[in-house]
Order: sequence, then C-alpha cells, then structure tokens
Amino acid sequence: MPSPPRPLLASIVAAALFGACIAVPEGQGIPKKLTEQGDSGVAPIDLDSSLPPPSDARSDLALTDPHMVIGVDPPHGPYSGGQRALVRGNGFAPDARVWFGSVEVPSADLLRIDSARLQVSVPPGGPGPVAVTVRNGDDDSTSRTLEEGYTYDAWFASPASGPTSGGTIVTVSGKGTSWVEGTVVKLGGAACQALEVLSATELRCTTPAHTPGSVSLSIRNPGEEERSVDDAFVFADSDNGFKGGLSGLALSGTMRVAAYNNYTGDPVVNATVILGDSLGTALQKKTDSAGIAVFSDAGLVGSRSVTIAKTCFEPGTFVDVPVDTVTAYLNPVMSPDCGADAGDVPPVGGKGATPATIQGQLVWFGGTEFKRATWTNVPAPKSEAERQVAYLFVPSSDPTSRFWLPDSAVAVTPESDGTVGYVFSYSTYAGNVTLYALAGIENRSVSPATFVPYAFGIVRGVSAIPGETTSDVFIPMTKVLDQAVSMTVSPPLPGPKGPDRVAASVAVKLGADGYAIFPNAAKSVPIASLIPVQFVGLPGLTDSLAGSTFVASASAVTGANGGPPMSVVASYATTDASQVVPIDGFVQVPVLETPQPGTKFDGTHISFSTAPGATSIDVSVIRITAGGGLMEWLVAVPPGKTNVELPDLSSIGLGLTAGPVDIAIYCGHALPPFDYGSLVYRQLASRGWSAYAYDVFHAYY
Repeated sequence: MPSPPRPLLASIVAAALFGACIAVPEGQGIPKKLTEQGDSGVAPIDLDSSLPPPSDARSDLALTDPHMVIGVDPPHGPYSGGQRALVRGNGFAPDARVWFGSVEVPSADLLRIDSARLQVSVPPGGPGPVAVTVRNGDDDSTSRTLEEGYTYDAWFASPASGPTSGGTIVTVSGKGTSWVEGTVVKLGGAACQALEVLSATELRCTTPAHTPGSVSLSIRNPGEEERSVDDAFVFADSDNGFKGGLSGLALSGTMRVAAYNNYTGDPVVNATVILGDSLGTALQKKTDSAGIAVFSDAGLVGSRSVTIAKTCFEPGTFVDVPVDTVTAYLNPVMSPDCGADAGDVPPVGGKGATPATIQGQLVWFGGTEFKRATWTNVPAPKSEAERQVAYLFVPSSDPTSRFWLPDSAVAVTPESDGTVGYVFSYSTYAGNVTLYALAGIENRSVSPATFVPYAFGIVRGVSAIPGETTSDVFIPMTKVLDQAVSMTVSPPLPGPKGPDRVAASVAVKLGADGYAIFPNAAKSVPIASLIPVQFVGLPGLTDSLAGSTFVASASAVTGANGGPPMSVVASYATTDASQVVPIDGFVQVPVLETPQPGTKFDGTHISFSTAPGATSIDVSVIRITAGGGLMEWLVAVPPGKTNVELPDLSSIGLGLTAGPVDIAIYCGHALPPFDYGSLVYRQLASRGWSAYAYDVFHAYY
C-alpha cells in the first residue's frame, strides 16, 4: 500500500522560502552577503559551506513521493468492465499508462485530465479486488501501485435501472457463482419477484416497487450468508420497457394474472380478468388486493387469450398466451370522472421524475500546462450571426430518432468557465449513463436554426443517481466529423394510400448504450426518384468509437409529414464508410379487412392482411382508440395470427366508449432473440422491433 497523500511541491517550495527568512543564532549559518545588491536587485545569498545548514521549517515537512496513486472513484464496478472511473494521485505525465491487475487500459479508453487525475474506462476483470498501477510511459521509476485499489463485483444486473413502480425484468449475471433453486435475491432489501434460476451463473427476476435511488443487489444461497453488491441497480421515475408481459412455464391447467397501474405501480384491485375469446365460454375472475387473479382449470392447456379490464383503466388483451403468467400494466383513463376509481388523475407523463445531474468539462488538446486549448477542430464563425457552440446528448434508443437542437441557454461556448476544458452541466435520467457532445457552428438568426457539427466526444459508464450530482466528468473532443455513408433503398410496394417517399438516416450505434444522432444525417427522397443517398459529417469509428457501427435506416412514409401508411426497415450496420449500404427487407403495410374502414366496429372481431413476400412478422399490435384519444385498448397478437376475436366488454359495462374509433395495426419483426411466450412491453413498440409497418383506419363503435 503506498504512503498517504503528502503536501504538494508548491507547498514545500513556499515553506522552504519561508524557512530561508527565519532568523538563526549568530554563528549558525548566517549568510555572508545579506545586504549586497546584485544587478537584478535581489540580494544574493552566499552561504559559508563551513557552517552547518540553517534550521528552518523544512525539517518539519514529510517527504513527498513525486509519483503516487491515491484512489479510484468509484472504487468498484461490474466484472464486465466499461465503467467510467477517475484514478487520482500525482505525477501523472501525458504518456501515463494504467493497469487494473494485469490488464492495461487501452490508450483510447484513457484521458489524462492533469497531473493528479486520469479518467479511464475500466477493463473487464475477475471478481474481487485488484491492484491499480500507473506508470509514465516505459519509465519504471515512475511506476506506483495501489493494492486492492479497485474491486470487481461478482455479479451485475441488466438492465441496471428501472422505474420506481417495479416490474422491470432483470437478468443477473455472475462469475464464479453457484446459484441454485432456493437462492434469494433482494434489491434494496426487498425481494426480487418471480425469480428464475437459469443456471449457476444467471438469474432472472422482476424488480419490486421501490423509492428512487441507487440500491444494493443482495443474493443468498440456501445455508449461506447473504452477500451484496452496492449500487448495483438504480430505481428512477422512468420506463425502460422491460417490465411486464408474458412469462412462466407452458400453460397446463393453471394461469396467474397480475394487473398493475402503469403510472404508479400499484396493484389494480377488482379488475376483471377474462380467459377466452367469448364471454359465453370464457373463465372470469376479479383481481385481489394484490392485483392478482389465479385460475385453475383442466381446460387451460395449449394457449388462451387473456383480457384485463376495469372501469377508468384502458383494457389490454394478450391473444393466445402459451404460458402460465401474465403481468399487465394498465394505463388509467385521464378523465376527471375517474378520480374516485383510479385515484387522482396524474399529470401528463405520470409521476414527476427525479433527474440526476452530471457536471464536467469538454476538453480540447494542444494547450499549455496551465492553459486550456482552443477549439482547434471547429472553424471560426463567418458572420456575427454565427457562433461556436457545443451541446450534450444522451444516446437515443431509436436510430431513426430526429435530431433536436437543444435550447441555446445550455450551450457550451469558448467563453464558458473551466480549467482544463469548458464546463458543462447536464440533467438526465438515472442509471449507468453514456454522454456524447457535438461542437460546431450555430446560427439562430434563421428559421429553423442551423447547427453544423465538426467535432465529437464521448464518455461512457457514468454513474448517475436520482437527485445527486456526479462531478469531474471529462469528455475529450478529439474526433472530427469527416466520414460519409451512402445507401441504396428498395422500398415496399406502395398501396392506394401510400407510402410515397423514403425517409433515410444514419446513426452511430454506441454498443448497448444506444445511438448517437447527428443533425445532417437524415433526408427525405420521393420513392419514384430513388438514387443512392449520401450522408456526410459522421465520425470515424476509431479510438473512443472503436467497436461502434454506422447504422443506416430507411422508412417508407406518406406525405411531407412522414405519416402512415408507413414501413420502417431493419437497420443495416456497417463499419466501412466507403461501402454503399443496401436497404431492403421492408415489412409490407397491413390492410384492415374487418371492419371495413369507415364502417361499424362490433367491438369483438378484427382481421387484417399483409401483401405476400413480407418480411416475417413476429408480433402484431392492434391499438383501438376511442373517446377522442381518451381511451385505448391494446391487443397483442402472436405471429401467424390475422383474425382476432375479443370478448364483448361493453356487455359487462367495460371497454370502449361509443363514437368514432381509430384502429391502428402494427406488424413488427422483433429484435432477436424473440419468443412470444417471453414477451415484454418493450416488444409491443418500435424500440423492440428491427422492422415494422403500420397504418391507421377509421371506423365507429
């Protein structure tokens, strides 16, 4: 273990100078020349070498190691690596190298902030503590090691964050573990529900409801002591889409249905659960105080449709469920008439979120030791209306997301405060966060405002806690946007309503963190005049983006607003910017057969079709909207099913309100792996699909 921190060199120098002015007894090292002035105007000091050295404050100061590793922040993380951490110490040179155990941090994952701080992306390692070593280049004399400076956690949860309402399906991955049936898993002291032991090193369970914050993940095998990993999961007011859906064993005589309020996570008590297509033959039961209804019947084999409904909640149906557990999240109807039944009507968007704050600096290189560098890779403005700016972003979950220019008030500029760089502050959702920054030229005197980026920077694995601030996060702005990607598109067959044009885009996939979206990487081209489409201003996939990919996407849309009928193709990934990317494999747009558009909907039967040759459809989703958008009935349909029978909810006082209805039909090709029996809510929307098509039809009820 190295010595504890000692005074910095500046303090020693100051103390030494002070000591040189302390009076000493006559004959004990008094300088011969104290008053003679040299040409510089400073009295020369000429000590008599025959006399003992003067006694001064320096004798009371401890010696300071010019090279030292003091600590790592945070001091632990998952064995899979990838977490951002700050190594603190002193004597770190520009060519400093870092090892976690015997594994060296790649130079692309290391950023020297100053002589006392190094920002790294922690490499993978084995569970347990490891030494952290820093050395300047190949100079062994500068090598210093902090024993047990970092600890690799033996297990981690994926995803590592979820809503406070609970219901997030998490997979716990371990290394060197021996989990068995009877193993108990807790998050923040509360038991993780519906626990499945997949293997000795893998568990799956559903998170409980919990207050916002970072919590420990505790695991106890039968007959053993409980062991915990701190800060392993973050409860935040957000929805990651992994909650709820279908799970369990093959349906064989018993089915368990749980209903929860999608906004609060509270059980939906006294909801009607219907097992079957028709009320005349279906099994019915009410949910109990825990929001659960359990059915036992010898006829429950193979598959059975499940509908959950209650006054003042939007109904939901899962068609032909092949497993024994359904976990449904119902949206409350946003009407004052429902205050007594569904609780006070929540504000739009549900509960207020508790954001986390990340503070740090954008760093350019080329400055002197005590002066930050200028924005060398961003050109100077050409007019008074232009200015150099930089903005922070979090990755999008959708590569086709539209780029939105942030408010000018949050811009980082060359005039921003900072020491080694330019200060930023960013509020975001909680969890393990990736941030990227774009710097360029902005002009807000035109409408719409323009922003042309020239430089890019990224930092991964930032731990963000609800209501707290994570400081000292540094983003190197080293990458220039000098790459181009071209694509050719083979659109789907247009129908009488459309689509009539292709909206194409390119994003950069940042591994599992999501997608970086760029302002100049989206175009709209008429289907009739499709030619290779080129996108410029993208970063090279080296250094901090090593392992990333360009993701080319295209949507066949209708009208200038890009609406339905619409077909969004599976994104195509490439690492070669010189390659022309072929985009094909569109899902054909579905057509509503029953009811016919513009006619009466009986509330029980819907059928649709797609053109031959369509990309395989893994799941279809029907959304029936009534009451001017006030209520929506969500229907999940398994692959191969195009004729859907629904129970007549109106006959029991539930379901849709009379009047116009919109029937939207989505056909999705799911991201692998996919199994309808393990369906989660994420797979009922575009973020869970690699390709999909949809259209909206009008009828009345």
